[in-house]
Amino acid sequence: MPKATKCYLCESKLDKNAVGLNKKLLGIKLKRFLCVDCLATHLDVSTEDLYAKIIEFKDQGCTLFF
Repeated sequence: MPKATKCYLCESKLDKNAVGLNKKLLGIKLKRFLCVDCLATHLDVSTEDLYAKIIEFKDQGCTLFF
């Protein structure tokens, strides 16, 4: 996991799935990450939608998710 383990907006702690989701949706080379709540606001979607995407990406075998 990258050293950036906090959301750069609200400073809440990030888990591996939040980091993976940022990379999957915003780009693999990101240096700053958003928590799921801030990412949902940024993308104008619900947090439930993002958690569903995490499950979908895991089921697809995406290596960004553990």
